[in-house]
Amino acid sequence: MTASSPPTRTDPPSRTEQARQIAEPLAAVFRQEAERADRTEQLSATGVRAIKASGYPALTVPVRLGGFGASLHEFAAAQEILGRADASLALVAAMNAHLLGSVGEAGSWPEDVYAQLAHSSVNAGALSNSLASEPDLGSPSRGGLPSSSARRVEGGWRVSGLKTWSTGSEALDFLVVTAAVAEGETGAEVWRFVIPAGSEGVRVQQTWQGSLSLRGSGSHDVKFEDVFVPDDHALPPAAPLSPVRAASSGAWFWTAVAATYLGVGQAALDSFVEYANERVPTALGASIATLPKIQQAAGQMNLDLMSARTLLHHLTRRWAAEPEARPDLLPQLAGAKNLCTNAAVNVTDLALRAAGGAALTSGLPLERYFRDARAGLTHPPADDQALTLLGKQALGL
Repeated sequence: MTASSPPTRTDPPSRTEQARQIAEPLAAVFRQEAERADRTEQLSATGVRAIKASGYPALTVPVRLGGFGASLHEFAAAQEILGRADASLALVAAMNAHLLGSVGEAGSWPEDVYAQLAHSSVNAGALSNSLASEPDLGSPSRGGLPSSSARRVEGGWRVSGLKTWSTGSEALDFLVVTAAVAEGETGAEVWRFVIPAGSEGVRVQQTWQGSLSLRGSGSHDVKFEDVFVPDDHALPPAAPLSPVRAASSGAWFWTAVAATYLGVGQAALDSFVEYANERVPTALGASIATLPKIQQAAGQMNLDLMSARTLLHHLTRRWAAEPEARPDLLPQLAGAKNLCTNAAVNVTDLALRAAGGAALTSGLPLERYFRDARAGLTHPPADDQALTLLGKQALGL
């Protein structure tokens, strides 16, 4: 009698792998939609439906509210997969994920307001975004008071203003809007107002055409004309948070950006490798992948991405494992954002140079990756801000 072999032991997937598994089917849809959305300069309705049906909006919702409860590292791993498929749709998903992740971690909102957005994302795939940029204000990360304003009325507030760079504007279910409030004798303060997208007086203006990058992101302007917001959806400036909790807002947004554009860079390398192996000039009689200059270009691209990814994953793992170290990790995450977005810029540039004239046509996606990667430089923190934060940390200031 022959003894049977012991059953093969299959370990359950890690939480990081589970987060990736949530992202992978969604990325497949993004990949199919990317070229058409870029060409038509339209946010893909198919892509939006896929996001809402995928479970990804619940990725960073805490477990206590029914979500997956992804850590910063698990979020980074999942978000890179989406960025590798399409930057535009990846950022629509990222805006909701970083908002719910950071607020849930910091506990900086009233629980009932946060729970409404969180439950909507878990149960209905709702998407939210924080709208803060304005034509005159520029990037809110540089400081300044928004031109958007809110005034008290019976039972709540009336909000008016114009917001720009509103990623995924047509797909959003909730808009978290910053506005100036003149309260008492303390001068104007910046409040946040949670506004359902279908509220009377909210109007998306179709301004996102002819952009260099992210043509399929639907980053239109949104106009608010005397929009009523009840008192319980008006969020005054939070009481000072502990340094550990206060670090969360920057960390989640910077990680969202870093991981998304790291994915863009990886997509460019993947596409270049495929092209290099398939391109066989008659004069060479072999694929151009056999040429040393092509191998060196691929090697440099790979090194740039490996370096950026290693730093991002190291820091996001520490963020989850060492909460007390978060204030010190925050400047380093700014550095990771710098490294990842610049890696994407460098890799897409190298891919275009090495592939030659074919890369300038829409026959290869390299020119789209090249354009999309440039947008990573515009997200806060800008390179000078990131380097200043790191420099101050190094100087002990």
